[in-house]
Amino acid sequence: MNGAFSIVKVCYRLAGMLRAVIFDFNGVIVDDERLHCRAFQRVLGEEGVDWFSETDYFGTYLGLDDRGCLAAVLTDDGRPPKPPEVDLLVERKAVYYFEELGRGIPLFPGVPELVARLAAEFPLAICSGARQREIEYILEASGLRRHFRVITSADAIHVGKPDPAGYLATLRALDASVAPLAAAECLVVEDAPKGIEAAHAAGMRCLAVATSRPEAELRGADLVVASLGDVQTADLLPIFAR
Repeated sequence: MNGAFSIVKVCYRLAGMLRAVIFDFNGVIVDDERLHCRAFQRVLGEEGVDWFSETDYFGTYLGLDDRGCLAAVLTDDGRPPKPPEVDLLVERKAVYYFEELGRGIPLFPGVPELVARLAAEFPLAICSGARQREIEYILEASGLRRHFRVITSADAIHVGKPDPAGYLATLRALDASVAPLAAAECLVVEDAPKGIEAAHAAGMRCLAVATSRPEAELRGADLVVASLGDVQTADLLPIFAR
């Protein structure tokens, strides 16, 4: 059985090679999109925006980083903010988000095991619109930090998804240790249409997980799954044979 799987694996690699995996973070590794939503609602409510709901967040603003989300909501409210104002709101939102995390870190079932399995075969990275300190805190607290070679956060990339800048920066950072690494050899794991768009714009393949949006909205990905808990390496290889 193992020998047969090895032959299949070699054939897929001849057709197209998977050499690195890049995870989005919120809604993919940690089940915290509603925590972010509540933190946004608290900040925006203090600014007089009383219409921002979970439906708005998941339907319109999901996938934007903190700056992008706050700026977009305020603009849609009829008062486009200046960058210094957004920066202050981002800092306030971070305080509220950490208060939410104080009640517990909700990792998705099966994700720690998947990360460990993939890390044994491929270099892993994170590319997220979350803040660096948020990502580091959660990874350290959950024991997952050692599995990731590269973390690209909103602190390093100031233009959010669907722009591919974050994924291209992650590729360059990975390339330093896995050179030469091509975009077409990277698999991105995403939960939002904007993230799928960013991955493809960077020239990467994309696995989407329907944790935040229905599967029908994620059809732009190369593969869509309901949960990452049951995903095996063998499930990913056909993506690179196309």
